[in-house]
Amino acid sequence: MSTSRRRLLQSAALGALPVTASAARRNIYDELGITPVLNFRGTHTVIGASKVWPELHEAMATASQSYVSIDELQDKAGARIAKLIGCEDAFITTGTAGGITLAVAGALTGMDEAKVRQLPDLSGMRSEVIIQKVHRNGYDHAVRNTGVKIVTVETREQMESAFRDRTAALYYLGGTSGDWAYETPVKLDECIALAHRHNVPVIVDAANMLPPFGNLQQLAKQGVDLICVSGGKHMRGPQCSGILAGRKDLIRAARLNSSPHSDAVGRGLKVGREEVVGLLVAVEKYAKLDFAAIDRQCQAQAEYLSREIQKIPGMQVKFAPHDRTRRVHRLNVEWDRSKLSVDELERKLLEGTPRIAILREGNGITFTVFMNDAGDEKHAARRMKEIFAMVH
Repeated sequence: MSTSRRRLLQSAALGALPVTASAARRNIYDELGITPVLNFRGTHTVIGASKVWPELHEAMATASQSYVSIDELQDKAGARIAKLIGCEDAFITTGTAGGITLAVAGALTGMDEAKVRQLPDLSGMRSEVIIQKVHRNGYDHAVRNTGVKIVTVETREQMESAFRDRTAALYYLGGTSGDWAYETPVKLDECIALAHRHNVPVIVDAANMLPPFGNLQQLAKQGVDLICVSGGKHMRGPQCSGILAGRKDLIRAARLNSSPHSDAVGRGLKVGREEVVGLLVAVEKYAKLDFAAIDRQCQAQAEYLSREIQKIPGMQVKFAPHDRTRRVHRLNVEWDRSKLSVDELERKLLEGTPRIAILREGNGITFTVFMNDAGDEKHAARRMKEIFAMVH
């Protein structure tokens, strides 16, 4: 009996439908009447964040066809990822936000199962998380999901006095120390020293710290207790995946607050075996990438787009400063808005062929050249020329 015939019969015996060639070619977006967009916004969840590495599809499909112990799978995959990052342990979460919620939950409960069941009721438990004012953002709702009170501080002195018996953790928004947009009053190294002096863990939201992969390794070397990062953005793993990495005791406590445990605040933050396997494959690939080469490609695309847009009469084009922890090429574009409003340009770009998604910033728009396919920049330049040729 041939191998393919044997697999077909095995699939039928398990009640699984074999994938046919016609099924593999099915285009759900066409069926739903959805036209994909060219991404010049960046790694934004609202448009899917990124494209997964092609080799993930087979690994995830294979994983979906077998039953395994999720805990065992998390153990083994987490150990591999932790070794690559250079920390004690890791596990796969539902994105950065899911990792943040579970990180805080683990800091609150430790391995006390009664406290796990009690959350988000914090009676008799630690109940506060310290955050610097400049690090407050919409995503810190993930911290508040556990029921904690956020204590906002603006100076080192305020931070020092904020530590008390009720303090469960210190949250730090990674990639912001000395950032071009603002200065962080208390830098990460000092936060770590202060928090550890009070036996409080430091949680770093590292969602905006990739690339390169070395940034995560640096956080581990600095002594960050828990690192939260997305697996579905520049890492190009499953879009709904992330990593929580750091101290083994805190990772185990966070997992106790997560699925597959039923009576836990993180039960809804369920990660399937497919996502675990897919992200593991993605991390192993990502850790070996030539990030300098990737940056050169992005830079070349951005410079082409800048040159071509500047050929349009009246265009003002400039590059935005890079983040301190990563290089992202962003083009800020402004023009005479009396001839074409920002709303109108955004609509024309999104409704044209191809559809192009951009960011609105200030008095103009921004093209983020970060994870584009080769040639995307040519389509964007052509559409800009077409639109403004009609205006003039």
